[in-house]
Amino acid sequence: MKILVTGGAGFIGSAVVRQAIRDGHAVVNLDALTYAACLENVASVEDRDFYAFEKADICDASALKWIFKVHQPDAVMHLAAESHVDRSIDGPGDFIRTNVEGTYTLLEASRQYWLDMGRPMHFRFHHISTDEVYGTLGDTGMFTEDTPYAPNSPYSASKASSDHLVRAWGETYGLPFVLTNCSNNYGPYHFPEKLIPVVILKALAGEPIPVYGAGENIRDWLYVEDHADALLTVLQHGVNGRTYNIGGENEAKNIDLVRMICAILDEKRPKDAGYAQQITFVTDRPGHDLRYAIDPTRIRKELGWRPSVTLEEGLRKTVDWYLENEDWWRALQARQGVGVRLGTNA
Repeated sequence: MKILVTGGAGFIGSAVVRQAIRDGHAVVNLDALTYAACLENVASVEDRDFYAFEKADICDASALKWIFKVHQPDAVMHLAAESHVDRSIDGPGDFIRTNVEGTYTLLEASRQYWLDMGRPMHFRFHHISTDEVYGTLGDTGMFTEDTPYAPNSPYSASKASSDHLVRAWGETYGLPFVLTNCSNNYGPYHFPEKLIPVVILKALAGEPIPVYGAGENIRDWLYVEDHADALLTVLQHGVNGRTYNIGGENEAKNIDLVRMICAILDEKRPKDAGYAQQITFVTDRPGHDLRYAIDPTRIRKELGWRPSVTLEEGLRKTVDWYLENEDWWRALQARQGVGVRLGTNA
């Protein structure tokens, strides 16, 4: 299979690219190389014969038309997105442009290509989304594929919009698609503005480790390489027109997660005082959802997939990776907004 992966130089996208190449697929990596992208994320596969990179913006219809014509993919895995909630609070326009307008432009390019190729039924448009489109949960309950959408941030609203566009293009035009909504990802190559890398890097620098509010917000954590495996499983075996929720089955409060990371660092990079002493509670994010939790029954029963990495194991792998790859993350810390508190302009 030849797969066009959008956002393939980003965190999750690069994991998909690496996994797809390992699985024997050909990959066309389409990325605009915005601030959160890094081609070092795919350096391990860039010399493979069945890997190609195209620098392009998903809002550029003419560039997309050319890429489809030249590469003729069998499937699209759409991961290109603005994804940082705090940045969406300060600058929602970028999220509307990329996540909504960009998805529309990509859908139209995919549809025209599909039509030009004679509507092949093997073609698949796989849209990768987030559990944040469902809003927030209380102390109990889980998100299912039938949970009503109730996004609470500009980011999640833009992703909800893109989900609806994909479904509409499937229902109205017949474009073959699958849609997945995932829980919070973590692991190697995670851009250093998200919670887990922020905790690791602030701890190592001896700086305050910021925790929003009282740290009581709960997330379900999914190791990124598990997610990549799940996405390729859905692409190949998912039912056309169906949504699959992908969770890590690893719920944790933010404060507990932070303390777990500090404990791992105490073991692997010990110092006189424990890293947990650097934890600092800061003003909460506006509209901060309390809890996300995914019911993974559908993907487990229909496709036989479930995560293989526990939270403790995944955090250890992630801490090890950051300790061993300082050159990678130091180069990214100079990029705009990294290391600075964002999302306070509401």
